[in-house]
Amino acid sequence: MGEERVICPSNIFPGPDARLPARGDRTAARSLSLFCLSLTISLFAVGTAGYSTPSHAQSSITDALASQVSADAQMMLESAQITYDFDRDVIVASGNVQVFYDGYTVEAHQIVFNRGTQTLTARGNVVMTEPNGTVAQSQEMILSEDLAEGFARALQIDTPERTRFLAEQASRTDGNVTTFENGVYTVYTKPTNPPNKPPLWRIRAAKIIHDEKERTIYYEDASLEFFGTPIAYAPFFSMPDPTVKRKSGFLMPGGVISDKLGYGVTVPYYWALSPNYDLTTTLTPMTKQGLLGEASFRHKLMSGSYTIAAAGLFQARPSEFANTSGDGRWRGAVKTTGNFKLAENWDYGWNLTYKSDRVFLEDYSAVGFDDNDETSEIYLEGNTVRNGLTFRGYAFSLSQEDYTGDAENDPSSNFSPLGQSLQDKQPFVLPVIDYDYVFADPIVGGELSLTSNFTSLTRAETDAFQATGSDVDQFRGVDGTFSRLSMQGEWRRTFIDPLGQVFTPFAYVRGDLFFLASADEDVTALTGEAFVGRAMPAAGLEYRYPFIATFDGGNQILEPVAQIVVRPNEQRIGELPNEDAQSIVFDATTLFDYDKFSGFDRAEGGSRVNVGLNYKLQLNSGYYLSALFGRSYQIAGENSYATSDILGATLDSGLETDQSDYVGSLYLDTQYGIRVGAQARFDNEDFEVRRFEAQATGTYGPVVSSVAYAFLDAQPSLGIDDPREEVLGSASLRLKENWRVFGSLRYDIENFDMVQDGFGLGYDDEGFSVSLSYAEDRSRNNDEDVDRTIYLRVGLRTIGNTQVSTGTQ
Repeated sequence: MGEERVICPSNIFPGPDARLPARGDRTAARSLSLFCLSLTISLFAVGTAGYSTPSHAQSSITDALASQVSADAQMMLESAQITYDFDRDVIVASGNVQVFYDGYTVEAHQIVFNRGTQTLTARGNVVMTEPNGTVAQSQEMILSEDLAEGFARALQIDTPERTRFLAEQASRTDGNVTTFENGVYTVYTKPTNPPNKPPLWRIRAAKIIHDEKERTIYYEDASLEFFGTPIAYAPFFSMPDPTVKRKSGFLMPGGVISDKLGYGVTVPYYWALSPNYDLTTTLTPMTKQGLLGEASFRHKLMSGSYTIAAAGLFQARPSEFANTSGDGRWRGAVKTTGNFKLAENWDYGWNLTYKSDRVFLEDYSAVGFDDNDETSEIYLEGNTVRNGLTFRGYAFSLSQEDYTGDAENDPSSNFSPLGQSLQDKQPFVLPVIDYDYVFADPIVGGELSLTSNFTSLTRAETDAFQATGSDVDQFRGVDGTFSRLSMQGEWRRTFIDPLGQVFTPFAYVRGDLFFLASADEDVTALTGEAFVGRAMPAAGLEYRYPFIATFDGGNQILEPVAQIVVRPNEQRIGELPNEDAQSIVFDATTLFDYDKFSGFDRAEGGSRVNVGLNYKLQLNSGYYLSALFGRSYQIAGENSYATSDILGATLDSGLETDQSDYVGSLYLDTQYGIRVGAQARFDNEDFEVRRFEAQATGTYGPVVSSVAYAFLDAQPSLGIDDPREEVLGSASLRLKENWRVFGSLRYDIENFDMVQDGFGLGYDDEGFSVSLSYAEDRSRNNDEDVDRTIYLRVGLRTIGNTQVSTGTQ
């Protein structure tokens, strides 16, 4: 008989008493193909246990099949020959048998349906491909009609996640229990890698049992093997089957080795309490300090999610942390985060951390709290295309201990020494309200925008110091409560003339209201008024004239830029608090800023001209170069940067003279993955370097590296008498195939001191990664010369990651 091609509906199934048609009848083919596919899926579906997770649970494999196929799906059977043996009541499809049904494909050399015994047998390179890409292979399968009994020989299952399951044989009993004999679970490589490359690791079990009713897979006499050699053994363990998204159980353990903590092992346990919330508890027994406990609760709601985490212990040997804030019995921390959508354009949330002492999370790095633990924040924000409104509050919890300095820069006796009461010198900032709005329609042909800010903060202790050789107190912060309301409107419009010259006139007006309450009476520089107003109108013009030259191989642009800003003098300099405008960085990125202060507490005054020359080069080969060089001139009025406020941060900014320092920048991007960027500031008189920052990153063959260099000149007005010069570098070298070596360093050139350094060796494969690294840190202010740490990290894909760290001083 020639090749049979059959297309049939999915609701035809031969009952045990049905009268079969003659040999070659298409109804027999339809019946056979449907029964074959149903039973085949039932066996293969259980093999994906632990590797894929459906979007919803199924009560049985039959239900799973019914829910995954379309109600009107048609089935097609192809084979070289279909025969019916009337004497034995057997239907046989043989010769490249293929069954196609709603995205599923089943292939075999022969499929036999025995109506007498109500069993189906598929033989010879049986292959099934599911719509999600899972491929199952077997040499032989025998299944009963009701799916309650079944057998497969030489079973292999490959999933889209590149996981593989192997078994010498598998049997199915009671309609819901499948047992795999001599099973192996592992991962396999991508097709782009050597296809026959053996896996580094695998889990081998004498028996693997899948209970569909319990939705659990059990492993008996299991071992973890590397290169075929067992390294860990478990007589019994279990894991959820594919119908379960989350299930309670132990997670991968980790380790701790430390001079002050002793030896310890972290044992995490995951509690799947509900589909939308869970709990992870971790116990870490340590030989020196006792038992560290940690719990992390996560809850997801319709409008957002939140977390609550806590960790703590009763220290057995607090004397290990003598002379630090960690010298106590009870130590711990609590952290909570949240993010919720209040309305379509509104979100609110928080990120709050409380610590029993400043260094708990550093001493006990095994605690799973991530992100910045020094800044706590609450917020409410709304944003649309053209406007935004945010409400925020901040609190700061230091991890730096108090220290005793050389008293050279200590303030007068009215205030605490420089390194003392550090936590009390941190403010509570609440609220910070920002509102920004850009008008949709042009105003006088230009763009009009509004910016406003309200900030209120409270500090318990004045943060004061004296510059070297000075007897005048300067202040980073003053105790009491201070509030400020700032509002600014800005207008700008751009014109381009026929010659290509670009003119951008602009204007802005800003007003500030300061509310001062309960200020430290010893800070005599501050005004004694409780309410102070300040205004700053300004108008200006920016001019650009780009010259574009095209040549064979690329193009270049030379663009002179000039900007003039006219405004009155800044009011009340030195009489008002300065909390958010303490950082004055004058470089090429701020050269054309109308106001070069970093915040609202200062408002640049006086008339100023900013000039520069911008150059860009673009080559067709892929090279790109840009450079900018310029300076700023105070042309009228009082120079805000030459007049000291209560901090004095502007006196070494490079803007304190009428002719400022020179600033320049350079950026280079090559087609070979090498990028270089630099910023520099040069003295206005002798062109000596006052500030220089550069960073280069590159990838060339097996090498990935980066290096950064920073030079900051002395700032005597801030008590910094010596220059600061450091270099920071890191590199990774890819060795043969999967091996790599890496290292990093941070070196203080000025003091000839290695601040941080580290190196390591790593191996990365598709299913396995391991790295061993050693690091030294001399920057931590904890009365220790060097913090030394060894990290061992191990990761098994689909199983989990773990690490062991050691800490010595």
